[in-house]
Amino acid sequence: MITSGQIRMARAFLRWSIDDLAKRSGVGASTIKRMETFDGVPSARVENLQAIRDTFIVTGKVRFEGESSIFVKE
Repeated sequence: MITSGQIRMARAFLRWSIDDLAKRSGVGASTIKRMETFDGVPSARVENLQAIRDTFIVTGKVRFEGESSIFVKE
């Protein structure tokens, strides 16, 4: 799964706004904003968490290890 910290870090690395991520992932901006306020794995639908994670991965610039690491490639 993906944590709120990983969502924030990946967005920052890609220089995406919440609206950018919402458009690319199909998850509502208000949902993403709420997810980012949690510590650890957000309390959210698994489908939404997976959609966000997959959206980052398909860029080819971000991958995740466990719940505490994010690896980026420029």
